Amino acid sequence: MAVVREFTLPDLGEGLTEATIVHWMVEVGEVVAIDQPVVEVETAKAMVEVPCPYGGVVTARFGEEGAEVPVGAPLVTVAVGAVPDDLAAAGPGTGPDAGAGAEGGASDAGGASGAPADGAADSGSGNVLVGYGTSAAAARRRRIRPGPGAGPMAGVPRPPGGVADGSAGAGAAEGAPRGSGAVAAGATAVGAVGVTGTSGVSGADGSAGTGAVEDDSRTVAVISPLVRRMARENGLDLRELTGSGRDGLILRTDVECAIRARQERETASAAGTATTVGTEGTTGAGVTGVARAGAVTAIGAATAPGAVAGEERIPLKGMLGAAAEKFSRSRREIPEATCWVEADATELLAARRAMNVPGAPKVSLLAVLARICTAALARFPALNSTVDTKAQEIVRLPAVHLGFAAQTDRGLVVPVVRDAHARTVEELSAEIARLTETARAGGLSLAELTHGTFTLNNYGVFGVDGSTPIINHPEAAMLGIGRIAAKPWVHEGELAVRQVVQLSLTFDHRVCDGGTAGGFLRFVADCVEQPALLLRTL
Repeated sequence: MAVVREFTLPDLGEGLTEATIVHWMVEVGEVVAIDQPVVEVETAKAMVEVPCPYGGVVTARFGEEGAEVPVGAPLVTVAVGAVPDDLAAAGPGTGPDAGAGAEGGASDAGGASGAPADGAADSGSGNVLVGYGTSAAAARRRRIRPGPGAGPMAGVPRPPGGVADGSAGAGAAEGAPRGSGAVAAGATAVGAVGVTGTSGVSGADGSAGTGAVEDDSRTVAVISPLVRRMARENGLDLRELTGSGRDGLILRTDVECAIRARQERETASAAGTATTVGTEGTTGAGVTGVARAGAVTAIGAATAPGAVAGEERIPLKGMLGAAAEKFSRSRREIPEATCWVEADATELLAARRAMNVPGAPKVSLLAVLARICTAALARFPALNSTVDTKAQEIVRLPAVHLGFAAQTDRGLVVPVVRDAHARTVEELSAEIARLTETARAGGLSLAELTHGTFTLNNYGVFGVDGSTPIINHPEAAMLGIGRIAAKPWVHEGELAVRQVVQLSLTFDHRVCDGGTAGGFLRFVADCVEQPALLLRTL
């Protein structure tokens, strides 16, 4: 007997709350193996292939390519046991016909929540993505599936987070099987955070749904802390929104569209013109004065103040949105200061040429500068730290995980060299080359993109001399390297043409004062001018 297992988008690490579906790797009706990648998603950090812990026949997929999916939302359902175990474990093949398809007989056994039927064995792989296990039954979430008709909610367990629109049928039961992927009104938003308000609860038709709380409170389905913070900072009441996500889940785009709609109404009111976004423009159940996300986007695009016909609008989503949020947060939270100095890099270039002898491992200039950075941080550890704002403490970190800025087709990324302080210049060069190649191929893992403690930014490759970089929050400092160019320079008392570079250090003034920052930068400049100084630190 087949058991239908639901596989949800796992926690992909470091506070990520959503991902965008880039490419489906399986079709409905296809046989998949345990731990076979089923979908490629893009997070704010990287492109990730997500493996399914169950082997069997894919009965449903949730979300189209390009759709944004919150953590905890379903990705696929798999009929486990619809094919022989050896075939399911061996690899993908051709799925059976009608019996195990999206609408097939697999739905008669087990619930969509992934919990096995009584006596059924757990055929999950047990493998773990970041913060997520596949074999622990206790970690699975219980889901309520509404049945046909309306009825009282007495005796029906309610999962954490509540029901998105407060409605459920009389036949709702824990572990009820799913069909072909259709979304039923009233299905529970997995992992949603309940916020009690004063707005009424409405069903799918706009009327009070079964299970509505009589004291005019309603549960708001919000899964992302970022969404709650955005709403709070902009004075937006989440109780007035209906989410465009599955089961009414409120996404970041819903908040952005609501803010934009409010700005449109204010602009139109100031100009004395009528606005199309009002009570009559309400779309969807339980919304008060705010249109659904798609409608607001269309209105905003047509009537944005100062809009020009043919202009291009690029959504701040994915990596672009994550970078924008991080830059903004860095500017808001970190009292940064910048100091800079010019240095004669002629001897540094000569030392690098001497290291790159035939038969020896190739050493890049960035690797030499990285080795100088780790030596400087050993002398000035205050710059390898972070600030714990809740505890009001400066946390000095024991290891140097060195990030370096890399430009790719998908935008700017910052791969991280782990334990850079313990690596030789040759090892640093090899690891930087590997991470750069992987970044350009879009294959960096989250572990290779997170938890850096100090960043090296070589913007000289763009042909510029200097910059005041934004600190990579929550780090405390960033060293910028400008281009190395031939310039007139006083060398040994005489004017000469030398290879000169500008170095800039942007630092968090909370972790140190200008004396420490200046000492760090001066040590780096001295090592650039006299590479032999590095020998004293080894």
